[in-house]
Amino acid sequence: MGALRQLLLQQRDYRLVLSAGLISLTGDWVLRTGLAYQIFHITGSTLASGGMLLASFLPQVLLGSTAGALVDRWDRLRTMITANVLLAAGLLPLLLVDGPDRIWIVYAVMFWEGTVQIFFEPAEKALVPLLVEPRQLITANALNAQNADIARLIGGALGGVTAARGGIGALTLLNVSTFALSALLLTRVAARDGKRSGKRSRPRGERPVQRRAATGPVRRLLSVCSAALGPTWQHRPLRVVLGFIVLTGVGQGIMSTLFAPFVVDVLHGSGAAYGTVVSAQAVGGIAGGLATAVIGDRFRPARLWTVGALLTGLIDLVIFCYPLALRDAGVGPAIVCVVVVGLPAALMFTGLMTVIQDATDDAARGRVFGVLGAAEAASMLAGIAIGATGGERLGIIPLLTVQGFGLIAGGFLALAYGRQPRPPAGVPQPRAGATGPQGAPQAVEPADRPA
Repeated sequence: MGALRQLLLQQRDYRLVLSAGLISLTGDWVLRTGLAYQIFHITGSTLASGGMLLASFLPQVLLGSTAGALVDRWDRLRTMITANVLLAAGLLPLLLVDGPDRIWIVYAVMFWEGTVQIFFEPAEKALVPLLVEPRQLITANALNAQNADIARLIGGALGGVTAARGGIGALTLLNVSTFALSALLLTRVAARDGKRSGKRSRPRGERPVQRRAATGPVRRLLSVCSAALGPTWQHRPLRVVLGFIVLTGVGQGIMSTLFAPFVVDVLHGSGAAYGTVVSAQAVGGIAGGLATAVIGDRFRPARLWTVGALLTGLIDLVIFCYPLALRDAGVGPAIVCVVVVGLPAALMFTGLMTVIQDATDDAARGRVFGVLGAAEAASMLAGIAIGATGGERLGIIPLLTVQGFGLIAGGFLALAYGRQPRPPAGVPQPRAGATGPQGAPQAVEPADRPA
């Protein structure tokens, strides 16, 4: 608890970024939940609702890696502020939607929102290590993991109520206010040198990355795309991370498609029961994130990642397979399990996030998160397609077990990461006290974390 208290009391800039991220994420959930309800209410078509999700997913798959590379070239704090302003402004066309013939406006808006969001997320994840001390990074990532669950719990409920009572107009104005408030909080973040410029500082002794000059718009674009993939593919530990994300992303896509049918058809639960299970999942995530923030700094990030993935996979298998042995148990065991799985899931996310941040240099961190985000979105889309087409042919339970076995396999894959990540290729980080040519000091390796 001491580490958590110190982080929140000492790091004012981190508190502002954490709060801004929570408000922005809550706005995302309000928007997605409310629009899904409104589109189905207006059109009566599940295909129309699916089109909205596809429009919001496509930018991450198509542009995620390039967006991350651009984030590394821009000021990250200003990128986040600008993204919030553009997210707010981009919602205004929704006020014109008044019938089925204008649903295309919703698709255009969701594509725009998804495009802008892919700049906000890598900028936020790359900025956090610059706002906290290295020993506080695990605690900070654990709190960030809580943001997603709190936003889902609050934003999902608020979005449904707002859409039902006020329609798309009220939904739009509420979301505009959340993004505007998030941008306002970020303008109060000060740089480490006390200025409000938001320029990120470079660790002492770190050498700036030299970039080749690119002339012409086409060559500049190709340069950005090439820079996006380089650090992730060349660095062996990050290839392990990439493999883990692809492997588990397919399982997440299958689960997102088949979890509701699992509750209704396999567990024989009602719509209210499904809502209870989803709410319990969010509560478990919040509790697990808080527990990880308190105890996580006692362990190495790779250990948190590995143990968290293995335990999460095992509990997921229990959730999906217990109906085979306890046919009349109902949703009760599922509710208990989704609460319990919150802790190992938080350990996994926190450990993985910290491993990525520790294994990458600040100059390449944004593009790495961009590539990983694009890979996750693509693998989730593949999982959604598998779940949608194979649920009836192969059965709900056999397909859902892919999620559990994928996490267990990912946990063993995490063991290949090794005890200490090596620095990315092309970014020299020799041992402390080493000197480069002509006696120039070089970067210091990060201190080893306690076992």
